[in-house]
Amino acid sequence: MGQISFLMPNTALQQKVVKTLATAQVLNGIGVAGTVAAGSLLVSSITNSETLAGLAQTFSVLGAAAMALPLARLTARGGRRLSLSVGYVAGVVGSVSAILGGAHKNIFLMLLGTFLVGSASASGYQARFAAIDLATDETRAKQLSFVVWGSTIGAVAGPNLMDPAGRLAERFNLPPLVGPYIISAATLIFATVVIQLFLRPDPYLLAEKQAKVKQHKGSTKAALTHIRSNPKALFAISAIAIGHVAMVSVMVMTPIHMKHVDVSLQIIGFVISVHVLGMYAFSPLVGSLSDRLGRVRVIQIGITILLLSTLVSGTAAADDAVKLGIGLFLLGLGWSCTLIAGSAFLSESVSLEMRPASQGASDLVMNLAGAGGGALAGVIIGTLSYGWLCFFAAIPVLGLAVSARKIMKIEN
Repeated sequence: MGQISFLMPNTALQQKVVKTLATAQVLNGIGVAGTVAAGSLLVSSITNSETLAGLAQTFSVLGAAAMALPLARLTARGGRRLSLSVGYVAGVVGSVSAILGGAHKNIFLMLLGTFLVGSASASGYQARFAAIDLATDETRAKQLSFVVWGSTIGAVAGPNLMDPAGRLAERFNLPPLVGPYIISAATLIFATVVIQLFLRPDPYLLAEKQAKVKQHKGSTKAALTHIRSNPKALFAISAIAIGHVAMVSVMVMTPIHMKHVDVSLQIIGFVISVHVLGMYAFSPLVGSLSDRLGRVRVIQIGITILLLSTLVSGTAAADDAVKLGIGLFLLGLGWSCTLIAGSAFLSESVSLEMRPASQGASDLVMNLAGAGGGALAGVIIGTLSYGWLCFFAAIPVLGLAVSARKIMKIEN
């Protein structure tokens, strides 16, 4: 299993690491989550095309995917503090580019901006692995879940700042929809400062030193080969990727679906914030259940919730904010189960030497899947309907359910 069972972690240090990462996640959440709905609507307004609206989230997820491996390599070279900071700073540059793109109706600057904002998302995803560098086997999922939970405050607040952020943008004679990117630039700067000042000593470098094992710095191909040869690791990465593609594809098109009947930005922001609440608010509970019931069992629970969410959302009218809110909340909760349990299962299913490379490969696959889902979502809703989108999103989740039964037989 390659677990650091002999490592006696400093409890106080681990608590400090988790608190620092959670604080950065609050700031990151405010910045990134507020741009989700705004980005789709901004691209739609620039291009006058609903079909292309999904490109905002697609480029954001592609940015996260593109940065997954470089951030993993930076971690291996200089630790978590270096890699997380680089991702946040790239997000700041992206926010500025998106502001310029929105102000001048330049789709290229806009999409470049969303791509670089995805770097901040990549740092957010890797922060969950930073939380378990010094964790014990018995508390790995719970420690990871605390950092995921740290995104709750910021991620819920972010979409609800769309209206005041829009008024802020108008004060600078900018389009209201670029307002969330102004907020994003500021909060990501603060997140960088927090990581640089308080994530000391670096948990990754300390874990490597205490374990007296030099982590493997091999290629992505080596990591993926290692994962493919291990059924448990392959299932874990599949759970993470499929949960993510289902979440991204439905979530990113919900604002477009609601805009069909001129639902206000305030109501759209509320529905997205409820969705993000489902993603993060119950993370500690999901982590505890994962440690108690087992990783695969919690992934199965997540699969059930994701299927229920596609049913509820897919049958909701565009102006039924309550039903859409319930569906999107369930969508976020199901994603939380597959992400947290899947991430813990992956980390303990690969050898210690391959763990960093495998974590980077996991984020790469997850974000590429999300990017593909976001792109296809725009085509589906442009040619068919939101209901059909939810139906197609459920298909890979059903496939994951079949794989889960096979893994349970191996586990037992």
